[in-house]
Amino acid sequence: MTVVDAHHHVWDLTVRDQEWITGTDMAPIRRSFSVDDLRPEAHAAGVDATVLVQTVCVAEETPELLALADSDGLVAGVVGWTDLTAPDVADTLAALRELPGGARLVGIRHQVQGEPDPRWLVRPDVLRGLEAVARAGLAYDLVVLPSQLPAAAEAAARVPELTFVLDHLGKPPVASGALDPWAGAVRALAARPNTVCKLSGLVTEADWSRWTVTGLRPYADTVLDAFGPDRLMFGSDWPVCRLAASYGEVLDAARQLTDALGEDERRAVFGATATRVYGL
Repeated sequence: MTVVDAHHHVWDLTVRDQEWITGTDMAPIRRSFSVDDLRPEAHAAGVDATVLVQTVCVAEETPELLALADSDGLVAGVVGWTDLTAPDVADTLAALRELPGGARLVGIRHQVQGEPDPRWLVRPDVLRGLEAVARAGLAYDLVVLPSQLPAAAEAAARVPELTFVLDHLGKPPVASGALDPWAGAVRALAARPNTVCKLSGLVTEADWSRWTVTGLRPYADTVLDAFGPDRLMFGSDWPVCRLAASYGEVLDAARQLTDALGEDERRAVFGATATRVYGL
């Protein structure tokens, strides 16, 4: 089985700060992380390829990630950032594709979770940007809070030619054990055929020190039922996951959460879906 990690990050604090890494709880990941740091952990877990995802809404980051992918065989794709509201977004995307590593640009993401407007995704200027992403043949990663899922579903309906990839299951309230209203909202998003979901980020939405696979299972079962294995892909969310679990522990949890699936269904979750959606 070819295993693809569809979601991880790297950052270099000597190049730019990661302003979201603040407070004592985040101290374990307040340092630079490179693909060289990831590689031994990924290889030990049997991972063959990865998708590198942006962390900050800064235009300079995406060319850096593309150059890294161009020189490193582990990184098969990059989800970058660009200003969706800019009038020249189509030209910017075309220019990114011409850079070293530009062929590995597979998607775009914006930190929607940080936008105060819960309907940011359906603003007219944002929708125009999403249409440009679709015309460029790229996917769009959704990093949203549960309250923003209805707007995500509406955006998916408004731009049906674009594939929307839900990161981290839409950040369900795992630590509290509650399912609703998150479950209803994520099912509404999954009802749009142009949406897929990453089985990622669960351990850091749970209690970091006391999480269990049993506690994660209701959330994994919800998205497995809503999206199906052919629209679900594994992501480690490394190194953020290190706040709660090692790389190997995250992958092992994902395997346990999908233990009821057949062999072909597991192949989808752990590689085939990501390969198809991102064109790896």
